[in-house]
Amino acid sequence: MMDHETSIGRDTSAFLLNGFGTDLASPPRTIGGPIRANVASPLLFVGSLADAPDTASLPDVRLAMTRPPSRAAGAIRQTHTLDIVWLAAVDTIESEMLGDICAAVGERSCNLVCETSLAALDRVVATIPASLPVQFLVDADPTDRLVALAAARRTRHAVLHDIARDDAMERIDRLQEEVARISRLLGDLAGQRGGLPGTPTGFASRAEDPTEHTGQVRAPSRDFATIPRSFIPEERMLDRQRAKAVRRMLRQRRMREQYFPADLFADPAWDMLLDLYAARLERQPVSVSSLCIAAAVPATTALRWIKTMTDAGLFLREDDPHDGRRIFIALAEGACDALGRYFEALDE
Repeated sequence: MMDHETSIGRDTSAFLLNGFGTDLASPPRTIGGPIRANVASPLLFVGSLADAPDTASLPDVRLAMTRPPSRAAGAIRQTHTLDIVWLAAVDTIESEMLGDICAAVGERSCNLVCETSLAALDRVVATIPASLPVQFLVDADPTDRLVALAAARRTRHAVLHDIARDDAMERIDRLQEEVARISRLLGDLAGQRGGLPGTPTGFASRAEDPTEHTGQVRAPSRDFATIPRSFIPEERMLDRQRAKAVRRMLRQRRMREQYFPADLFADPAWDMLLDLYAARLERQPVSVSSLCIAAAVPATTALRWIKTMTDAGLFLREDDPHDGRRIFIALAEGACDALGRYFEALDE
């Protein structure tokens, strides 16, 4: 009977020694920078070989070996040259085991790809440390897998590889163009006011004292407790009215899909901004899975947008104070301020 552990090639040791010039007896080293030109990024797949991604379209990625979850952490620590760790069905891996795998990935400075279900997305996102470079896939198709591999592979020494401008590359270009457009829009709305460190130029803080939040991007503390309507102050009433207007706008955007193809007007960045803004006005937290649904695009695409918007300083990760297995996504102060002035301009 064959062991579930599978090595690709004649022998894993020979692969490490001959393919990368690394002896198993040599001390571990931390990788993370560019690797040699003409050397494919080695991939460790955690799961069944039958479920492994197709690397044929990417000559810069090589499937080196597969391991079951129980032996993945040890394999990562023992492999001196490893670039990508791919976790299949990560939602089926026990939390303690998953934490050990993530720790090993961090020690080796590998890029991580995680496949999970939408139902388990919140738990998985909360478990994976924010410091790890990770690509999340939910019910991914071959194109999504190809994009994840392209994003996770190592950068060569100023050598560019064009994959014939296929659909995956076109999707990446459109994502980048949309992020740039949203950033320009919010920057214009912010006007001449100063921005917070870590946010796009022009985003401003609501704090009167510009030194109050020096060196960090943060969302203001919010009270999620329900307040009886009879005691809601005038400002809360204004927030409720604004939230209704935002929700109405979102419903109108969804109604278009009843008459036109949904992808014709796909704008996940704007849909997520509106959903987070309405939730903030309503004093409601937003989970990762909920935001993916609000984006009205496949969950894998929505997760890439969440990462892009977080890296741009528009979104923030917040821990759930009542459940350590879940995190919330919130608007950065500058993005919220710009959206507020955008709707004020609409009211004029």
